[in-house]
Amino acid sequence: MSAHSRILVVDDDPGICDAIREVITAEGYAVQTAPDGEAGLALVKEHGFDLIIVDLVMRGMDGMAVLRSVKADDPDAVVIVITAHGTIEAAVQAMKLGAFDFLSKPFTPDELRMAVRRGLSVRRLTLHNRLLKEELKYSIGIPSDVNPILGLSSSMVKVREQIQKVAPTNSTVLILGETGTGKELVARAIHQFSERQQEPMLTVDCGALVETLFESELFGHVKGSFTGATATKHGRFELANGGTLFLDEITNIGPKIQGKLLRAIQEREIIRVGSSHSIKVDVRIIAATNRDILQEINQGNFREDLFYRLSVVPIHLPPLRERKDDITALTDHFLDKFKRKKKKDVKGISEAAMNALMSYDWPGNVRELESVIERAAVLTENETIMPADLMFFGGQQRPDNAFPEHELVALETLEQQHIRHVLTATQGKKSKTAEILGIDRKTLRLKMAKYGIGDDSD
Repeated sequence: MSAHSRILVVDDDPGICDAIREVITAEGYAVQTAPDGEAGLALVKEHGFDLIIVDLVMRGMDGMAVLRSVKADDPDAVVIVITAHGTIEAAVQAMKLGAFDFLSKPFTPDELRMAVRRGLSVRRLTLHNRLLKEELKYSIGIPSDVNPILGLSSSMVKVREQIQKVAPTNSTVLILGETGTGKELVARAIHQFSERQQEPMLTVDCGALVETLFESELFGHVKGSFTGATATKHGRFELANGGTLFLDEITNIGPKIQGKLLRAIQEREIIRVGSSHSIKVDVRIIAATNRDILQEINQGNFREDLFYRLSVVPIHLPPLRERKDDITALTDHFLDKFKRKKKKDVKGISEAAMNALMSYDWPGNVRELESVIERAAVLTENETIMPADLMFFGGQQRPDNAFPEHELVALETLEQQHIRHVLTATQGKKSKTAEILGIDRKTLRLKMAKYGIGDDSD
């Protein structure tokens, strides 16, 4: 943390404030000062800082009170206490309250620089640990080592070329494709080959977050900004600062957040909920959606200006049914992966079984193919997967003759039957059903309510 690090100095001696600011500004940090404890806390609440330097003895609110208040709002805050009245007892008390370091005046510029560097290093590790927890929470069920770009079809060669061209830049990217085509893993490939690869990449599932809390999750909030805001929260933009933010299923966000997201992208700054001051951030945005985003714009559900900001470089991931030449390579990849994980020796797949895979439409795309192959490898009693080992939609392909030829039915009737069929096949699991149908959970719930389909599953 250097160019983007924000530091606050709280001291009632203007000369000390100026001297400290001069030393650490020369290191490339952004520095603000406050003349007393009350003013310092107000700045902390409004802006948020990576490190705070506070004098122990000041008029009005002293340094201990400032330290206590800062740590109550943000336990991870890094605070360095300075004083001309240094005693062992004061240092011990400050450390017990959570101070990172204690410097006795007069201290040298090198001592100050070293303390600041160590403090910012700890701050960086803290934010990265928090980031890892966030990634773990939102990556459950996502196969981390699947390579959906595997294959030699011309469409995927084009995707590879696009990734290679756009990765080294800072351009925003919009990934378009049906559920299960591997949009998140394309985003990770872009980050991996970018100049930001050593910095964090954070994924935000826009379809999984409650709309009322989305703004807080994305931009953070200050303590007391709403009921339940018991401490200052760092949003995803701050956690991903210097790295990449992947906004999955971007078309799920509402118009209010769309406007604030547009501002964050344009101005490269955010405002926490409950604050009126902006925080500079350096984040590369990659977004994705499984919907027809132009149709969403025409229907007034998505801002056109935000679309243009996001789609500087659009990448379209074709569905598996349009690149069936890749099914053989993907199947071999998934079998190898399964054998490594499960220690079961399945040598391959029969020609007849491969023909069955090639004739299937794959509504769940690459993700469904992986599931079918793993299920077959688990259930087969042979060394080679046979057609009888393959189960689509929980047992068989959807029959083409679901209705007699002479019977003409409404499209909604077909849709209702198909939703019931897939729900039965997935044992009522709405997340899996939505994936297979190529829609999000919210849309599935609306359709289930429309057709009077029971809602007692996950």
